[in-house]
Amino acid sequence: MPDRYFSHDPITGTHAELADAEARHLQQVMRAQPGDEAILFDGGGAEFLARVETVGRGQVSLRIVERREVNRELAFEITLAAALPKGERQRWLIEKAVELGVARFVPLLTQRGVAQPSDNALSRLTRTVIEASKQCGRNRLMEIAAAEPIEKFLQHTATSAVRIVAHPGGSARVAEQLGQLEATGQACVVIGPEGGLSDAEVETARSHNWQVVDLGPRILRVETAAVLLVAMLTAGRRE
Repeated sequence: MPDRYFSHDPITGTHAELADAEARHLQQVMRAQPGDEAILFDGGGAEFLARVETVGRGQVSLRIVERREVNRELAFEITLAAALPKGERQRWLIEKAVELGVARFVPLLTQRGVAQPSDNALSRLTRTVIEASKQCGRNRLMEIAAAEPIEKFLQHTATSAVRIVAHPGGSARVAEQLGQLEATGQACVVIGPEGGLSDAEVETARSHNWQVVDLGPRILRVETAAVLLVAMLTAGRRE
């Protein structure tokens, strides 16, 4: 399959323009020439077979050959809400969430959080979403939501969804939630920071009927716990 490229502008007609990083990759890495083919997507759900027409400085023009409605999304919607880990582990977390089919990521502000979801950090994570989507074949971009205090998120998340909080000592089991997921089509997963959720945060979750699950005797990093929980929800499910 030809390489995939993201168009920041919606593709609505018979032509598309790539600029900045996408154009540079086509020009400098792939050495694109007129007539070469590429796959474009704009995050709207479709992908487009396109043919290079002109290659200019920092810009590549392509003619749309075919629009394809290719759905690689899960049959249900998963929101992953987590306190951001430090450094490059943020990028790894977002990359794997995209690959697993998560629809929405919410950075959580928690009592013991160590990394702040600044505007610059969220911008970098959005770029990671695009790169991961190019690699794994998703045509819809995982949403990076605005940062939200965990108490607010726990209190206002729709009660119709399967709602799971990872925390040592939890008594609920993920397997018990799978049948409900089939019925509701929605799941929300909450992962706390390295130091764990505070007693007050866990109590808020329980008081709003979240299922608190224990992921085993070993302490997992934020990104490990997130990938494990999402994978448990998606394993064996038809997409």
